[in-house]
Amino acid sequence: MSTRLVQASKFLSFVLRHQPEAIGLALDAEGWGSVDELVAGAARQGRQLSRELVEQVVATNDKKRFEFSVDGRRIRAVQGHSTPGVDRQFEPVQPPDVLFHGTASRFVAAVSREGLKPGSRHHVHLSADEQTARAVGLRYGLPVVLVVDAARMHAQGFVFHQAENGVWLTARVPPAFLRRSR
Repeated sequence: MSTRLVQASKFLSFVLRHQPEAIGLALDAEGWGSVDELVAGAARQGRQLSRELVEQVVATNDKKRFEFSVDGRRIRAVQGHSTPGVDRQFEPVQPPDVLFHGTASRFVAAVSREGLKPGSRHHVHLSADEQTARAVGLRYGLPVVLVVDAARMHAQGFVFHQAENGVWLTARVPPAFLRRSR
């Protein structure tokens, strides 16, 4: 992905997940915002963002972080929101028996005590495969992959969701359901 696309993708993540108000963009409860308002708000901040560039980012983002509405007039981040006004409603889904979470080694002691919490986001993010979790952990330092006993959690009433891009979501993961991958 070109530097221009990477920078545009990071900007879209910032605005659509965390701070739409930074450019005067309004998001509804499901995270949708107007593409025209996004482009206009970016321009007011001195950013070179066109409809075509936004379309390229959505089409080429390997993690499928963004999506357009059916009519193409609105855009949203699929998951990862920290904005208080956004409260995406996902259908509960039965998870696979195990899921994975990538983190950095420096966080393992705290996670062992407290479990996984969403932090500033609305959900804990989990992966269906260990490789993806390891790649996520690499972003934060020396990676550690944690295995989540999702089947046991689900049996005990914990709710799971799956975002459109395949990321698994849950409110929290208590330490009793975690073990370190080998």
